[in-house]
Parts: sequence; C-alpha cells; structure tokens
Amino acid sequence: MTQLFYPQVAQPQMPVPSAEHTTHHMRNYHGQSYTVYCTDEETQFPDGKLIVSRTDVNGIITHANEAFVYMSGWEKDELVGSPHSILRHPDMPAIAFQGLWDTLAKGEKWHGYVKNLRKNGGFYWVYATAIPNIRNGVVEGYTSVRRKPDRNKVDECTALYAQLLQQEREAAGK
Repeated sequence: MTQLFYPQVAQPQMPVPSAEHTTHHMRNYHGQSYTVYCTDEETQFPDGKLIVSRTDVNGIITHANEAFVYMSGWEKDELVGSPHSILRHPDMPAIAFQGLWDTLAKGEKWHGYVKNLRKNGGFYWVYATAIPNIRNGVVEGYTSVRRKPDRNKVDECTALYAQLLQQEREAAGK
C-alpha cells in the first residue's frame, strides 16, 4: 500500500475550554503541529450506540455517523475532511497507533482500546475495530466501528498507556 500525504489538509483548531485544562503541543500523522487542551471531564459511551467512521488511505475522515458527531463534540462538517488525529488524546502513546497502522498495512483487522479527545477538551473511551476497505485488491480506505468499552479494560489500559508514554518520553530525552 502506498501512503499519500495531503499537507494542505489542515488540522482543525480546538477552542480553548472555559474549564480548567492542560495544554499539549502535538504533531499529527501528516507532520503538522497543533495544540490541544484537555480537561478531566469524561463522557461515558452510551449504551446501545456504535460510532462508525470511514477514512481515506491517509486517515482523512470521509464519513461520520451521528454517534461519532455526538461523542466527539465536533460538527459533522468539521469532522469530514479532517485528519482522524482530530481525536488524538495526548494520553495515547504513539506505539498504540503504530500497532494499528502496522496491522492495517498487512490488510488485517485491528482491535484496541482508545482514549479519544473531544472538541471541548474532555475525553471518551472506546473499544475500536478498524478494517481496511479493499476493492479489487487495493486498499481504498478504512472503516472503524467503536463501541462501549469494558471499564476494567479501560483501567488496565490507563495504567499501561501511562507506562508506555513514560518510556516514549525517556527515549526522547524528555
């Protein structure tokens, strides 16, 4: 699979929350730097709902269902056409996403727990499944379905991701 890059696709800017928050400087998959703001406000995943989205091969959102719009806090027209990294919470280690992309690049299904960032700086956890959309032997994009996560697994992932982030910081000399 060939990865293309669209540097003209801008990372949407988050508004600064009125609630107490922390500020983080991030870099998306396309190399763009951006700032996110995080609060401690968790939005619980609603029972009986599924978040569904599709992206092109570059991770640019091409479809977002209503549950995705609701949980993310972004408007549909803000999501569609934006890099999926619009949701990346700074508590998520890079290695978690490397595993996702490595698995998808092999044409395989990926499952995992992800802490997503909301537009208002809050967060929500999901259990995600991502698959490559293959047409005539060519990957044309990806579909992701997210559902309510198991809270015990969220607790496990919270601890694991904190350890992995610490290792990443130490490796980077921070």
